[in-house]
Formats: sequence, C-alpha cells, structure tokens
Amino acid sequence: MELELQPLNIPGIENKRPVVISGPCSAETEEQVLSTAKELANVGIKIFRAGIWKPRTRPGSFEGIGETGLAWMQEVQKETGMLVTTEVATAKHVELALKAGIDILWIGARTTANPFAVQEVADALKGVDIPVFVKNPVNPDLELWIGSMERINAAGIKRMAAIHRGFTTYEKVIYRNIPMWHIPIELMRRIPNLPIFCDPSHMGGCRELIAPLSQQAMDLGFYGLMVESHCEPDKAWSDAKQQITPDVLSFILDKLVIRNTGETTESLRALRKQIDELDNKIIEVLSKRMRISREIAEYKKEHNMAVVQPGRYDEIINKRGAQGTLCGMSNDFMRSIFESIHEESVRQQIELINK
Repeated sequence: MELELQPLNIPGIENKRPVVISGPCSAETEEQVLSTAKELANVGIKIFRAGIWKPRTRPGSFEGIGETGLAWMQEVQKETGMLVTTEVATAKHVELALKAGIDILWIGARTTANPFAVQEVADALKGVDIPVFVKNPVNPDLELWIGSMERINAAGIKRMAAIHRGFTTYEKVIYRNIPMWHIPIELMRRIPNLPIFCDPSHMGGCRELIAPLSQQAMDLGFYGLMVESHCEPDKAWSDAKQQITPDVLSFILDKLVIRNTGETTESLRALRKQIDELDNKIIEVLSKRMRISREIAEYKKEHNMAVVQPGRYDEIINKRGAQGTLCGMSNDFMRSIFESIHEESVRQQIELINK
C-alpha cells in the first residue's frame, strides 16, 4: 500500500534542515530532565526527547522511570516552551502519553520488529492527529520498516517520519549499529515525501562518532537528527557513552555543512546524463555476458558438467577484486558486484539446463 502522508507541520518548528530532536536517553530525575531541557533550549533546540519507558535487553536494567516522568515532560513544556517526545511500545503507553499532552511519539527499533506490537500501538492511535516517528527495526529489513509505517498510517496517522538508527550486527565494527546507508536511501526512493531523521547516538554508540555520522546524514539529504544529550553524560543511568552535553551538541551543529537538496544545475544535469549513458552501456555489457553464460550452460549440458565450478568462481572474485582496487574501487564493492553477477549467471544456466 502507498502511504498517505501530510507535511509534519510541527508548531514552532521551521521546515529547515536539520530539524533537531535532543535530550537524554532516559528521564532519570526531575532535576536531570529540567536541567538538560533548559540547557538545550539555551542553545536553540526546540524538541526535547526523553525515554519514559525503556525496553532493555535483560531484566534488572533500568527500564525507565515510567508514568512519573510524564509530569516532568509537562514541566519542560511549561518552563522552556519546547515540544516533547517519547517512545511508546504499548497501547497503555500511548494512552498515558496522549493524556499527558506529549507532542510527538516515536516507536523504537525493538517494537518496529514486532508487527503485533506495532498493530497494538496503531489501534491505540485511531482518531488521533499527532506526529509519529518510526525507528528502523533492529535487523536490516526494509519491508518490515515500511510495514510498520503502513500499520500506523492505516490507523489515520498522516504526519509521519522515519528514524534511521542503524542495524544490529555481531561483527566487530566501530559502530554500535552499522549504518547500512543503502537501506534508508532505498526508503527515500520508495517514499520520497517521507522525512527521515538520523539517530547518530544509537548508530555510533559513542560520543566521538556523533559528529561524523551527523554530517554523513546531512550529506545524504536527511531531514533531521535525533541526538542523545544529558546535563552530565558520564553519570547517565543508561547509554552514558553515547550521550553528549548540550554545549557539545551546539558545537557539532555549528560545524555541520548543510548541502542544497533543491533544483539541480545544468552542470549536474550534464554529468547525470553521462551517468545514464554509462549505465545503459553497463546493461548492454551485462546482457552480452549473460548470453555467453547461456552458451556455456549449453556446453555444460552436452558434457554433463556441474553448473557451478568453484575454482573458476574463486578466480573471478579474486581477480576482479584486485582489478577494481587498481581502479579506485573497494575490494568489498567489487566482490558484491561479481557475486551478484555470478548468482544471476548460475540462475540462468540452471534454468536452461533444466528445460
């Protein structure tokens, strides 16, 4: 289904990149919430975030202050004029957040991964007009991400946004959640009028990566940022390593380069035309390659040979990777390209041999 979206139209927020949402991972105490909010307001942040209910991996961890924290969010609204947002994961969360006058709701990564939970939230939102942001699921599944937004949209929520916070991995990498930028880029292509925020705090998992990840998001045309900040980050009750002070956030935002996402110039159009022409040539060359692969399949069929020849496949992958590196492309990129080409060649050969 196609999402029926309206502009976010968040009161008091300019439609100017980046729209920034910031605040602590968790609402811990009234003093911590108000102190952080006031510091953020002083550096120009208009939307305050704080986790009231925190889905934790294991029991015994701090799972949020609960309903008590909603009164603190109301104080933030009253004393700073900021809008406030928090995560909801159940119908009860939605009910309490709406009753407290929370301005924006977001659905977290663990909830997004569970269609039953998302549907429960969606049912609780029927008849309500409030912006709802949906984080990507923990695993790199674009269809699941879009499906969650479709459920919320079907409940009548038209003001929506996505939040890209990276994807869980068991590999040893510098990120807490690997960016896999191609997934939100594909989301942009599929739903071009959907605003996308980047959450560099959860993506990086450490404060040193917030600035470069924020810049990457801006370079890719993201609409906004959701950054975790705390009046005393090192004393935070959860995710201390990935939180920064409001002053540091202000410094990072001042250094961001915001590139134009508007109309293209004639020079860019000319370069894109060259890209289109080269893409056409690539398709023509691939077509010729597949035709030769089918001829090879005929030969293998006549001589009762197996379709996959591991030695030859290994030779192609290694040689093309080395050639690509000499031409300024990464070995991983070349490997992924030729793995896909080989996969399609095998598919066509099997299809022909089995006719």
